[in-house]
Amino acid sequence: MNKLSSRAIIGQFYKRLNENSGMEWITAISNYFTSDQDTEEYAWIGQSPVMREWAGGRHAKGFTSNGITIENKHFEATLDIPLKHLRRDKTGQIQVRIGELATRTNSHWALLLSKLIADGETLPCYDGKKFFADDHKEGRSGVQSNKIEFDLATASVNGEVGTADAPTEAALREAILAGIQQIISFKDDQGEPMNENASKFLVMVPVNLWFVAKAALAAPLSVGGASNPVKVFADLDIGVAANPRLTGNKIYVFRADGDVKAFIRQEETAVQIKAKAEGSEYEFDHDAHQYGVDTWRNVGYGYWQQACQVTITKTE
Repeated sequence: MNKLSSRAIIGQFYKRLNENSGMEWITAISNYFTSDQDTEEYAWIGQSPVMREWAGGRHAKGFTSNGITIENKHFEATLDIPLKHLRRDKTGQIQVRIGELATRTNSHWALLLSKLIADGETLPCYDGKKFFADDHKEGRSGVQSNKIEFDLATASVNGEVGTADAPTEAALREAILAGIQQIISFKDDQGEPMNENASKFLVMVPVNLWFVAKAALAAPLSVGGASNPVKVFADLDIGVAANPRLTGNKIYVFRADGDVKAFIRQEETAVQIKAKAEGSEYEFDHDAHQYGVDTWRNVGYGYWQQACQVTITKTE
């Protein structure tokens, strides 16, 4: 019983929690902010003004009124452990369950962000449009789309291109490049390029496309012919993340080196573990201990300009 005391179990939970901080793609595509109230407002004040020739004095640029509000929500997970299991555990199963609880806790951000991605065509972002939409417009930006299709029938590769659910490496490589190209093309509210210095991207794919996406980026697309080939991806840092919570023929391209990212993670209270253990009424009444984790947090949409949904199709 000594090694499985509540103090030891809680210590093991925090140790495992800190050892595995979650999937790397979470920080690549989202900004983290702390909170100290029920809701937080994020006002997008527009882009900083462009340098112009001095003519007739200074021309000050004001703020825009776009923004979003994110409400903190209470999340929990609780593990019930009968005392007989604590006494009889010789194979370390209790430690395994505590480790799993820590792992599941770390993956909670992935769960919340994956839902935002999957619902991006139906939920609005700061400009009032759906996050993935073909009619975004701000100031002098013109109408812009971060929701595009890539028809395999139009791919420039020779030979087989595969299907919408299983494209070939060469075809998927072009689809990824189309998403990156779309992100680089976006203009801000002053009509200026917003991502012209972008060089780091993350491609998120459903599991069925993970292998082909990894293979596609392992052999970068070359143009210019055999005598003078130019590797298109040579100056870009492109990562691939498989997301088992996504399905179908859609891939998602994100800019990963922007100051403001595609999503927001907001947290009022860090993850805490609490116990009803030795000497508690719960132990007396149920001959068991309970370990519960909880946190107040939520997620929301940031800049749609840092993301592009690419739906892969094939015209027969």
